[in-house]
Amino acid sequence: MQPILRLLRGACPADAVLGTAVSNAILQRVAAGQLPETARLGRPGRIVTFGRRDAVCRGYPEALAATRAAGYEAVERLAGGRAAAYNGAAVNLSRARSDPNPAGGTRARFAEMAELIRAALASLGVDARVGEVPGEYCPGAYSVNARGRVKLAGIGQRLVKGGAHVGCVIVAGGAEELREVLVPVYEALEIEWEPGTVGCVGDEVGGTTASDVEAALLAQLEQRFEVSEARLDAGTEALAAELTPRHRPRESA
Repeated sequence: MQPILRLLRGACPADAVLGTAVSNAILQRVAAGQLPETARLGRPGRIVTFGRRDAVCRGYPEALAATRAAGYEAVERLAGGRAAAYNGAAVNLSRARSDPNPAGGTRARFAEMAELIRAALASLGVDARVGEVPGEYCPGAYSVNARGRVKLAGIGQRLVKGGAHVGCVIVAGGAEELREVLVPVYEALEIEWEPGTVGCVGDEVGGTTASDVEAALLAQLEQRFEVSEARLDAGTEALAAELTPRHRPRESA
């Protein structure tokens, strides 16, 4: 019998900071046993997400300014890693689960999510592989790439007492725009990288859209779980409102 997965679907909140706080609230409530294992599947807007290491860089205020000058919203995300950008043509999948020893399953959770993403993209015709592309933005051993040349998806993880949250964003289109946004951000943060490693699914398989990517992810979830679609509950909404300030960028590093 397949495990049951509670799934929240739909557009992410217009306020990207609130959207990140919702993920945090879900994690906190799942870890506390107030909610069952919960996943989210949706589409983030035009945002640049920053990790904790970014927030303490001397160039962080300049990076925030570059983000806003490009018409993107800045968010301090739930997981670690370095700056990453999404232009409205991307799909987010995250999963929060309870675990009395979350640190012990870190690699297994990364590998599980990476394989799900790889399989979804492969079903669309992408030569999808798991592994870091040298010079990629927000580098990670479990990034999902195309042909070993360009990054298509990044995976991050956040652990708390009693639970873990694994999130992934897949870039469906607009790779060139993302390069243009990230170049001044990474210059401000003094991070060396290779802009040519930014890829998107639409460049790998012409005509592929964010809707196609979302459908492929849902199909993979339905192969692995008994998916039960749900709506955001009032308790989680209230907690997210309390947590929102934690994800609003500081204006000085």
